[in-house]
Amino acid sequence: MNKDMTSRELLARLVSFDTTSALSNLELIHFVQEYLAQYGVESQCIDDDTGSKANLYATIGPQDKCGIMLSGHTDVVPVKGQPWTSDPFTLTERDERLYARGSCDMKGFIASALAIVPQLSRQTLHMPVHLAFSYDEEVGCLGVRRMIDVMEGLPVRPAMAIIGEPTSMKVMIGHKGKRSVRVTVTGQSGHSAYPTEAVNAIEYAAELVAEIRRIHAEFKVNGPFDSDYRVPHTTLHVGVFNGGTALNIVPNQCTFDFEIRHLPQDDPDVILQRIQDYAAKVLLPDMLGVSVKVGFDFMTLSGYPGLYTAPDAAVVEFARGLLSEDSDVSKISFGTEGGLFSERLGIPAVVCGPGSIQQAHKADEYVSLAQLQACDGMMGRLVERVAR
Repeated sequence: MNKDMTSRELLARLVSFDTTSALSNLELIHFVQEYLAQYGVESQCIDDDTGSKANLYATIGPQDKCGIMLSGHTDVVPVKGQPWTSDPFTLTERDERLYARGSCDMKGFIASALAIVPQLSRQTLHMPVHLAFSYDEEVGCLGVRRMIDVMEGLPVRPAMAIIGEPTSMKVMIGHKGKRSVRVTVTGQSGHSAYPTEAVNAIEYAAELVAEIRRIHAEFKVNGPFDSDYRVPHTTLHVGVFNGGTALNIVPNQCTFDFEIRHLPQDDPDVILQRIQDYAAKVLLPDMLGVSVKVGFDFMTLSGYPGLYTAPDAAVVEFARGLLSEDSDVSKISFGTEGGLFSERLGIPAVVCGPGSIQQAHKADEYVSLAQLQACDGMMGRLVERVAR
């Protein structure tokens, strides 16, 4: 790296690193560290427990001022089983589109942010730009929590944040929160010829799933509602269900996973407690009539808070001012680390980045050249703002 690189060149390098969440992201992080170092920018790595993954945090400009944070995740979802028409880890251009895993979700934004580092490093900035790149966002915004732990101890924190998830370069001021839970139902096995002398874990699990579905239906009818979301209410969904060994054996165990995707104003703890109460007060007494060695276990797998930033907040005005075209703000149903930055550090955030979420997580993921150029334009105007 002995010359300035364009966002397209940087994107080609970033997607060449297979940073699927189950793998290490250190090669990418070390590349970014070396890239920043050649412009005199120091960065801090914040490792996970295994030392195989890391967040990266860097500040360009005055260290004693708050400034703007550009945040993105470095991990991507798997490509296994997807019918790609080109190598998912080689940037391929076709029809004014750049194809690769992570091209829109969300290495395109990171590439565009890195592309302005040379300009930032050569100017006197009155406002710093912070770079915050995390790991394991795709599996529950896990890595960024370690970075937030470190940021809590900083003498100066960013005043605002732009989260670069793909929003087609529209400013999003809110997103839903999420809670993922695994339920293990323990029953008592027995011969299927004598089911009344056993406790069928699958059947009781199914009854709890039905209750989860009823709660979802209540939200669908009664709300609360927020029309800025494509799905305007809190939702509940069961996605994994396993149990049983043979048809002539009453199953003694069953597990299933469900999620709550909630509006910021809905409390997931209250919803989860309602589900747990139904299990404990409605289903469990009947099970205990047969055996005392039965029960329900609830284990939280992951979760992150929702995000809501007031439309008149300074970060909203700032982000909109960086776009070439003025547009209304809106909200997204998928989650980001923005809710954690807001909840734990009090950093107001918006979500704005190149590409469409409709292209993410699927074969032949792409970001259009026009979208990447629009993000480059936003970054260029950011440089103008902080260098005034």
